[in-house]
Amino acid sequence: MSYYRLFRGFFRIIFSLVFRWQVIGREHIPKEGPVILCANHISLWDPPLLGSGIERQVHFMAKEELFKIPVVSFLITKFGAFPVKRGAGDRAAIRTTLKLLEDGKIFGIFPEGTRSKTGEPGEAMPGVAMFALKSEAAVIPVAIIGPYRPFRSIKIAYGKPINLTHLREAKSSADTLKEASDLIMEHIKQLRNQHL
Repeated sequence: MSYYRLFRGFFRIIFSLVFRWQVIGREHIPKEGPVILCANHISLWDPPLLGSGIERQVHFMAKEELFKIPVVSFLITKFGAFPVKRGAGDRAAIRTTLKLLEDGKIFGIFPEGTRSKTGEPGEAMPGVAMFALKSEAAVIPVAIIGPYRPFRSIKIAYGKPINLTHLREAKSSADTLKEASDLIMEHIKQLRNQHL
């Protein structure tokens, strides 16, 4: 058994027994090919929740400082994370992400870039749109509905792929990136409202 499956099994037990999770819409995840999971962000629990809800492995960016802590670095690397420098465009992290998608893997991202202090989805950063428009990945909105409280239900809902064809065919520009980012975030909000 791989480390990833071992860790995922551990987190599934926690989400099942402690948070009484509900997983909705697994059937919307393509069984093969590149996928970008785009979720709202409310807690440090979100990355393992996002990956635990489906069978395929999910890869994530994580701030590079975490990779300087030996035990943490080992664990998050085995769980599919790779480093990113925060606060600036990290070309290495961008290349890694696009290569993962080119290789038909799943990449998980939180478009807001930081956790919401209110629990309400905020505005998306342009990075998610860049990955969506520069790849042929299926872009799946994901709604995480909390809060994470012991013995209270947490929901994770995976939505249908977002149609970005018209934006992928458009000329690349700041306006195109913003439109794509806003569209992705709108789908996340709609999904969240649908399952509140």
